Amino acid sequence: MIPKTAQHLRLDSSGGVVTLTLDRPERKNPLTFESYEELSAIFRAAAKDDAVRAFIVTGAGGNFCSGGDVHEIIGPLLERDTKGLMRFTAMTGELVKAMRACPQPIISAVDGIAAGAGAIIAMASDIRLATPRARAAFLFNRVGLAGCDMGACAILPRLIGQGRASELLFTGRALRAEEGERWGFFNRIVAEDALMAEARALAEEIAAGPGFAHGMTKRMLAMEWAMGIEQAIEAEAVAQALCMTTQDFRRAYEAFVAKQTPVFRGD
Repeated sequence: MIPKTAQHLRLDSSGGVVTLTLDRPERKNPLTFESYEELSAIFRAAAKDDAVRAFIVTGAGGNFCSGGDVHEIIGPLLERDTKGLMRFTAMTGELVKAMRACPQPIISAVDGIAAGAGAIIAMASDIRLATPRARAAFLFNRVGLAGCDMGACAILPRLIGQGRASELLFTGRALRAEEGERWGFFNRIVAEDALMAEARALAEEIAAGPGFAHGMTKRMLAMEWAMGIEQAIEAEAVAQALCMTTQDFRRAYEAFVAKQTPVFRGD
């Protein structure tokens, strides 16, 4: 079960939708060692919480996330040995693993800057909404590091293509909202004052759907990256047969016969 509150970010839950807000607006919501671990723990716990049907991740104060806190993360890393650095990079990678393993769809609502690990969180989400002033910057090279951070070289090319991903990872330049929508990184652009309402409406629509089947869709979207077409078709046959054993499948049929809208319960 996910906790009712969080220590290092803001957590709000209602109607099966959990909203996670990075809440350090004076610094553009940077991540700390603690918030990395807390986010990972929440997404891992969600796999065992049937009451949670969808997530929204966002930032406070007009920005999404500026990445790892320069003073609380980057500075201390300079004092670590190789083993200590490996522990840190394994921890950051764990967040993306937890997001991808989490069966519930994750929506990122991006306003302002999403830089470094902030851009990665948006990338690792299932759906990304952006305001006109949103910017995603995979700026690892700007601090002397490789672009292969937290799965970027695996996931980003699948979203926007190899050439475009290469450009962003080699230059570290910001991907603007309109360009990001055109490239397929952002699903759509919405007005700043409508961002959370749009994200909430989408999350509620997803939450009202068949939870087990949504989890299966997310699982297959991930698994089929490494499959050939024939393998994928066979795997989907098994997945869909499992979905046909659910009560939600029966409810949909019974509602159709009765000319009603099905009410899904996730079982």
